[in-house]
Amino acid sequence: MSRHFKCPETRAQAPATRRFNNSGTWRRLAAGIGFAAFFAMPAQAGIPAPFAPVVIQPVGAPGRAEFDLTAVLERARRENKWLYVYLGASDCPYCRKYEAFLEKNAVELVPHFSRYIVVDLRSSLSVTTDALFIRIADTSRPYVEFQKSIGDERTRTVVYPSVWLLDGKPKPLMQLPAGTGTFQTVAEQLEILRLEQ
Repeated sequence: MSRHFKCPETRAQAPATRRFNNSGTWRRLAAGIGFAAFFAMPAQAGIPAPFAPVVIQPVGAPGRAEFDLTAVLERARRENKWLYVYLGASDCPYCRKYEAFLEKNAVELVPHFSRYIVVDLRSSLSVTTDALFIRIADTSRPYVEFQKSIGDERTRTVVYPSVWLLDGKPKPLMQLPAGTGTFQTVAEQLEILRLEQ
């Protein structure tokens, strides 16, 4: 036997409840806001899980996206590893293509990443060169200045996707291409990981 309980206030609240339920205005408004918020949020970028990426989200005031590499550099020194730093944009089709390539070839590629700590800097195309900063310890540098400080010859505007192979100092282990066509075959990816120029 089931029993139904009524709240004592039900009768007093019935007209307001009826108006709310009948009109459905608030429900449609809430649904519309949720729907708009869903589409306003960028899709998550990302190196696939089998590569065990360290995900670094940007922090900073509006108009400034700062990525802090301090902790991963300290870890690289402790573990005697190198960094595979990937700067991708959540709304970048070429980034999605590269990430899909990694996902498809994960079984073959993951063992070759064992020398690296994979770092996934999650950005978006709206983050321009002037707004992107890289922090190491107490120093935060604009993107181009960061490139110069580590000896990267690609000192120019931000290009998605970009990859750096860094030692613990950090200095580039080799100069890499960026943007479309980045490491689209297993052979090319393995050459990069093995530092074959």
